[in-house]
Amino acid sequence: MPKPETLRNHKHLQMFGKLLHKPNLWALNRRSAPMAFAVGLFVAWIPMPFQMVFAAALAIIFNCNLPIAVALVWVTNPVTMPFMFYAAYLFGAKLLSHPPQEFTFQASWQWIEASLSTIGPPFLLGCLAFAIIFATVGYFVVHNLWKYSILFKWKRKKRQY
Repeated sequence: MPKPETLRNHKHLQMFGKLLHKPNLWALNRRSAPMAFAVGLFVAWIPMPFQMVFAAALAIIFNCNLPIAVALVWVTNPVTMPFMFYAAYLFGAKLLSHPPQEFTFQASWQWIEASLSTIGPPFLLGCLAFAIIFATVGYFVVHNLWKYSILFKWKRKKRQY
């Protein structure tokens, strides 16, 4: 994990100022880790620029581990993004009972504006649905793993005595 000083001095995170001095933002405990996973996985599914800044803001609001929340947005990266967002589009189309449309992606503002009315609603709904699903699952998986690791340590300690 990066040092808190490194992240506090990061040019995009300096806007948060003294808010970055909360101890729980840097602690790794049973409360901060699961929520950080939820925040990071939620933001990873939101199609927006500067996801790391948004994840940092949510980590501050929810008082959870900032490095984990920020690092998890990299689940969406140039390699995984096309697959994840296409799956979100298909899922959103299924939720809206729309037949999926054939389209060819073009990296231009004109294509995005033209596509917002056709593939935009299923895509955005799918992204929101996946954000909620993955955040919830991520929270409970990490929460339960943490809980069971503590129980396992207690049982092992008990056997030693």
